[in-house]
Amino acid sequence: MHGFSPTIAPGLFAFAGAFGVFIFVVEEEFAGGGAICPTVGNEDGAIHLGMKFAQFEDVGVKLVRVVEAIARRELLLGRNNDWTDTRIRALQQAIRSLTDTGQMDEARIIAKLLSERSEFPMPLRHENERFLETPMAPWRVEIEQYIHRQMPFQLTYQDAADRLLTFTIRFACTTFREKRQYLECWCDETDGNRDLPALQHNWTLRLDRIPDAAISTTRRQWRDGLDKLEVEMHLFDGLAFAYRPRPEDQIVTWLEDSPQTRRVVRRITNTFWFFRELLPHGKSCVLVSPPEVRQRFKAEVRSLYELYQD
Repeated sequence: MHGFSPTIAPGLFAFAGAFGVFIFVVEEEFAGGGAICPTVGNEDGAIHLGMKFAQFEDVGVKLVRVVEAIARRELLLGRNNDWTDTRIRALQQAIRSLTDTGQMDEARIIAKLLSERSEFPMPLRHENERFLETPMAPWRVEIEQYIHRQMPFQLTYQDAADRLLTFTIRFACTTFREKRQYLECWCDETDGNRDLPALQHNWTLRLDRIPDAAISTTRRQWRDGLDKLEVEMHLFDGLAFAYRPRPEDQIVTWLEDSPQTRRVVRRITNTFWFFRELLPHGKSCVLVSPPEVRQRFKAEVRSLYELYQD
């Protein structure tokens, strides 16, 4: 909670006693565009919650303006401790989700907002303060800057076999998949990528496998996005009714000749992650096209089936 400066406390407490108000929640400017009083520096007066007050001899005049602003509903008075526990925990979850997807600036904005709330409980407050005090790894900041400026770059990556690989990246975005953060990127290099030829420029790199100081600039042209391949699948039974369209879906409709079947056309960037999404649905989902994707998925299902042969 913000306290009142000694330079204006006597007048403001008199005002508070008369009106029974002790906490101000003030917009930075009135709807009409006028300030509460002339702008002054910190050395000349006090600044609280967006309101700027002059020295004590001007307080009486300024308080009259405050009362007039309240009467015109240009100044709102309210409490700063009325957020529910549900709202606070939802914002904490939002911070974690934004952090997991690499949106650190947005996560810090919410964290700073929570730090200003008087009802923020102490255990969560300590966690929030640690988050604000912990700087992002320098290499992560550098990657975010390259992406934001749309500047191609090179990085060294350590794969699961501990081999060091170098990639020339011409498009990238950070994503969160199965409790890990990844860099999804379009690279000049294709050697070692076991995806279909149409998608072999697309790579998914774990962020925790990028060594420090392994990033450098390169002269290339930035691309608009990853390579994509259009696939069609049909959904049956409860999945057909429960399915919620995703941003990458191009078409989601019911088949005219089969009312209980839902048709989904989507553009994918990686068959590995796409198959991991399909497998849990079992017979409630059939991959229809294109043939090369369907054949690869059939091979995946067949190898799974053979593991259970007696």
